[in-house]
Amino acid sequence: MTDPARPSFHGFEQLPLKDYAERAYLDYSMYVVLDRALPFVGDGLKPVQRRIVYAMSELGLDAGAKPKKSARTIGDVIGKFHPHGDSAAYEAMVLMAQPFSFRYPLIEGQGNFGSADDPKSFAAMRYTESKLTRFSAVLLDELGQGTVDWGPNFDGTLQEPNWLPARLPQVLLNGTTGIAVGLATDIPPHNLREVASACIRLLDDPEASTRDLCEHILGPDYPTEAEIITPRSELLAMYETGNGSVRARAVYTREDGNIVITATPHQVSPTKIIEQIANLMRAKKLPLVEDLRDESDHEHPVRIVIIPRSSRVDAEELMGHLFATTDLEKSFRVNMNLIGLDGRPQLKPLKSILGEWLTFRTDTVRRRLQFRLDKVEKRLHLLEGLRIAYLNLDEVIRIIRTEDEPKPVLMARFKLSETQTDYILDTRLKQLARLEEMKIRGEMDELEEERARIVSTLKSKERLRALVKDELLQDAKQYGDPRRSPLIERGAAQALSESELVAAEPVTIVLSEKGWVRSAKGHDIDPASLSYREGDRLLGFARGKSNQQAAFIDSSGRAYTTPAHTLPSARGNGEPLTGRFTLPAGAHFDAVAIADAEQKLVIATNLGYGFVTRFDALASRNKAGKALVSLPEGARVAAVSVCNDSARDRIVAITSAGYILMCSVAELPELDKGGKGNKLIEIPRKSFATGERLLGLVVIPEGADVIVTAGGRPLKRAWSDLVEIAAARATRGTLLPRGYQKVEGIARG
Repeated sequence: MTDPARPSFHGFEQLPLKDYAERAYLDYSMYVVLDRALPFVGDGLKPVQRRIVYAMSELGLDAGAKPKKSARTIGDVIGKFHPHGDSAAYEAMVLMAQPFSFRYPLIEGQGNFGSADDPKSFAAMRYTESKLTRFSAVLLDELGQGTVDWGPNFDGTLQEPNWLPARLPQVLLNGTTGIAVGLATDIPPHNLREVASACIRLLDDPEASTRDLCEHILGPDYPTEAEIITPRSELLAMYETGNGSVRARAVYTREDGNIVITATPHQVSPTKIIEQIANLMRAKKLPLVEDLRDESDHEHPVRIVIIPRSSRVDAEELMGHLFATTDLEKSFRVNMNLIGLDGRPQLKPLKSILGEWLTFRTDTVRRRLQFRLDKVEKRLHLLEGLRIAYLNLDEVIRIIRTEDEPKPVLMARFKLSETQTDYILDTRLKQLARLEEMKIRGEMDELEEERARIVSTLKSKERLRALVKDELLQDAKQYGDPRRSPLIERGAAQALSESELVAAEPVTIVLSEKGWVRSAKGHDIDPASLSYREGDRLLGFARGKSNQQAAFIDSSGRAYTTPAHTLPSARGNGEPLTGRFTLPAGAHFDAVAIADAEQKLVIATNLGYGFVTRFDALASRNKAGKALVSLPEGARVAAVSVCNDSARDRIVAITSAGYILMCSVAELPELDKGGKGNKLIEIPRKSFATGERLLGLVVIPEGADVIVTAGGRPLKRAWSDLVEIAAARATRGTLLPRGYQKVEGIARG
């Protein structure tokens, strides 16, 4: 006996949950692929686009009609054909109306349909009006001529076309994007004239290769005038496989020293570009730019003005950096997935797409001709019956007047078909006048000629191909336009290094005894005259350029570097270097230098030892710096001086006791790191015990002078004086005159 509390599953299909979930997911996946996301190769449209265009044609919204509210169209679309959200359908409609989104728009919009700056800023559908463009005729003109299959709409109350009879390969002209389950499509737009030319080439030569077709289709043609910089070899590989990428770059001109951007890549907002450049400026990563202006208006949809900091800024280098760091240069993925004539989604190369479309177009033309042939033959059949009736008019009238059922009698008497007989019986008497007989004969002659032409075309592949070719040429002439996106091969842009971005302006780096640093513009500044924090004073300074690295050496012999342009202005007290670097316990800064990476430095300690090294040996990205000089206990770096020609430059060294020595830079060894160098000037043990140390040195070219400061008084030593005291390295040197032996410093004259 059955338990009444237990549910009965009689009449229901029972499936394991695993099988049900798998089947349901696969069904949904195929629905998304076939009915939502991917275009059909024939008309190049997704179902929602096709239904919008068809619904507008049914509403009479062709190019010559008065536009109607977009809400009216969307109401028809979702109510009759596409039972989905109205916002999604309206967005699809807006996209087809935006000239900056579609290369050849299918819809003409009135009202706010968005802008290139913000494509989704369009007004609600209750405010906008729309109708079809002239170009949409290539999709609709042959719709009622037996060219397509029809199917029921979602509720079975109406019929809708399964595709539209496109006269041009719409799938390549406007391109498309879509994301399905496990599949995505990204087909770029192309130029109509180029695509039509490639189709004709393939009609004339079915064996033509993709390379041959690319003689006609040079590359994608976006709605903007931005350059396509992808090399031709990469474009060819993309068309051969159906997969690849296209790189587009903005176009700019020079006006009165400023840089004016006049075109941005497809779907790149000028406002976003301005925001990206402004962010770089705020982050101090674009010091070459002084100002940025947006001068875009209705006449100039894109006009971004970049004002360089000075006339010495290289515009090409600056723009190359912006191309690499902003969306002024953008790469577009190409993934030509679409639904083929077999109803299956597949990644297709260019030749396959054009080949399948030509098959579709040839079949469409054949169906159109057959449809017309059937109509012609039907009309001839009716006219033949009418002619028989005219030739036997009296008998026909008698039968109609006397017979109760004249139809079968007429059919038997004159061997007429039922259709002919009905047509005769429905004909008005006035059409049987003699004038009408002449019209009948003339119409029959014209229809006979048309039938002969159609039959000969249908029987001949060559004539059918010629007809397709002629119609392609006619449409290309009527709707084609010049290419918008110029093809210019260029290498991918490279971002400038931090030093290259900075203008090479003269600066003086000033370091105080307590480790505070600042950067003053120019070389004519006197660091000693600057104000310092209480209890602090000048330790050292170095003159260089703002695009160079500044180096600092501490009392442990470690070196630290930082870009000079990042240092604070000399208008204030600067900032402590301990905020940038991590020093060993108890260490402090002793020296500062600035130079190019390949320049050489002479580094000397207060013990009288020194060596030559490249500035690059000081560079370190580590906050803890790098070991540079080996310093015994009590030693420190006394001097760092830039050397321009190590073979000819001279070193002038001076001790705190007033001994001065000039020797050649070439006498010192060149080390990378970790050494103390060779003895530069002799300091006797007795003098060393009393506190004599190397006070400083300068590197000078031949013929230069030096100035020694002692007791606040400067003493100039001319080149001729220096030649007299020149000696070999590691010698004692010459004692300065009385009164100048308590030396405070030495500098170039």
